[in-house]
Amino acid sequence: MSSKRALVLVLLAQCLLFPIAEAERGEQQIRLVLQLTVDGLRPDLLTRVKDRLGEGGFRHLLENGTVFTNAHYQHANTETIVGHATLATGAHPSVHGMTGNVWYDAEVGELAYNIEDPDSPILPVRKEQQSGDQVDSAQKLSRTAGRSPQTLLAETLADKLLAYSGGRSRAFGISGKDRSAVALAGKGGKAFWMSTDSGDFVTSGWYYDDYPDWVANWNGKRKASAYAGTEWSLLKKKDSYLLAGQDDRAYETDLRGFGRTFPHRFGAAGNKLLYTQVVGSPAGDALLADFAKSLLLNEKLGQGPAIDYFSVSFSGVDAVNHFFGPASLENEDMVLQLDRTLSELLSFIDEKVGLDHTLIVLSADHGVAELPEYMAERGIDSGRLTPDVIQAAVKRISKDRFGATDLVRFYYRPYLYLDPGRIETAGLDFDDVREVLAEALTLEPGIHIAATRQMLEGWPDRQLFDQIRNNYHPVRAGDIYIVQEPYWFNYEKGPVVGMHGSPWNYDTHVPIMFAGPGISPAIVHRRVQPADVASTVAALLGMSPPASSQGLVLPEVFSRILIRK
Repeated sequence: MSSKRALVLVLLAQCLLFPIAEAERGEQQIRLVLQLTVDGLRPDLLTRVKDRLGEGGFRHLLENGTVFTNAHYQHANTETIVGHATLATGAHPSVHGMTGNVWYDAEVGELAYNIEDPDSPILPVRKEQQSGDQVDSAQKLSRTAGRSPQTLLAETLADKLLAYSGGRSRAFGISGKDRSAVALAGKGGKAFWMSTDSGDFVTSGWYYDDYPDWVANWNGKRKASAYAGTEWSLLKKKDSYLLAGQDDRAYETDLRGFGRTFPHRFGAAGNKLLYTQVVGSPAGDALLADFAKSLLLNEKLGQGPAIDYFSVSFSGVDAVNHFFGPASLENEDMVLQLDRTLSELLSFIDEKVGLDHTLIVLSADHGVAELPEYMAERGIDSGRLTPDVIQAAVKRISKDRFGATDLVRFYYRPYLYLDPGRIETAGLDFDDVREVLAEALTLEPGIHIAATRQMLEGWPDRQLFDQIRNNYHPVRAGDIYIVQEPYWFNYEKGPVVGMHGSPWNYDTHVPIMFAGPGISPAIVHRRVQPADVASTVAALLGMSPPASSQGLVLPEVFSRILIRK
């Protein structure tokens, strides 16, 4: 029997015997869905420290859950909002619409931040709260401080659960990043995220008219501010770390005194980058977990008449990847400290809800590439592409081929947006300009392919074609998709030195783990995708998947549930 046919039979059995599975669970009925996302957690960043994990965090999932080791995103632009939206909806960006952290808004002729919404302003926490420095280049391009999920074009798992339960379920999403919290909370849930301006957890008018008392009380304790003038020190003795010798590399970032080596000292009170430093350290994840405990306790999640949904997206690993790189001592310590934070959170949930009543799914929104300088030291071709380099190449090619240099409206990775009006005024054919530019850009150093839909039809790498196609939305995608060569970064100049966002394996590869009632330990090596998560959770809850979900149910999660005892 072929493996494909076997999977089909298992899925059929699942459909026929699901009532048996429900009956067998008995007292183990699910009360809470806990969706954990670790931003930027490439799987080998976890396996690298597996022998030093504690008992209750990642190890609980690895030893008690169904673990998929070969999960890869099937879209090309592996950015934060794209991955979180895919986990939330089970759909590709071509369907859920989140094609990147930023896209060109053709209606107003400007770049737009993915979840910006002027009609949903962020609720003020204190009178002195003001806008400070933002290290996230995508957020710098936001035209408004308002935030909501109104640009998300597909139903999420949280939305589906709320509809399925007749509104008796509750859904919350929290994170160190706004887009991570908003995407997974969906349009019917509530979202909170940490402000790097104030250190508070904030929300917007989409969700509330004013902060719940418990949130105001939590923020009033100024827990993030307590880190001012303190240090991020190693959790263990330095000589116990695999990467102990990689604590000071010239190409790492020093965030205004945070330093490139341990211990990293947080800025003084009033330092504009204090809270960015906090988010980029184990302190940020610890604060998120502390806020999660307060939310779970005060909102009484897992204690109501229906199954509740709680998304917690940790941002620290991604921040460390951006500032120090994945092959840094900082990354190794961050994962170990996150393990301890996760252990404490799961212990709290066990006490208040019971892990035997909690369905846990853990994944990541994307992986990460090693720093180009680090790979160059190992003889691997690598480099950095910045907007000025690509724009200069576009102007040079346009002048040489068409005698014009103003044929492009915008470039923001990974898309190049042409200007149809100027192309027409120059007496040129739009399709001809697009194809000529794409073919010429493909020959530029560091560019693997500058792709149009027409070019991809004959491109021999079918997987890459599918990834770019899955990223294409007719309104939000650009005219030419620029794919960098492996270990070449396509990014903006600034304090960020590490990057993701490519279609290569290091950026698409993420962990997927399920644990909870009826789920037995298993390790699965077949190739799956994060879009399968939403459909699988929905099946575990006995409901249909989100409306636009394109993922499949992962039968291995059900392999023990369906066996009568």
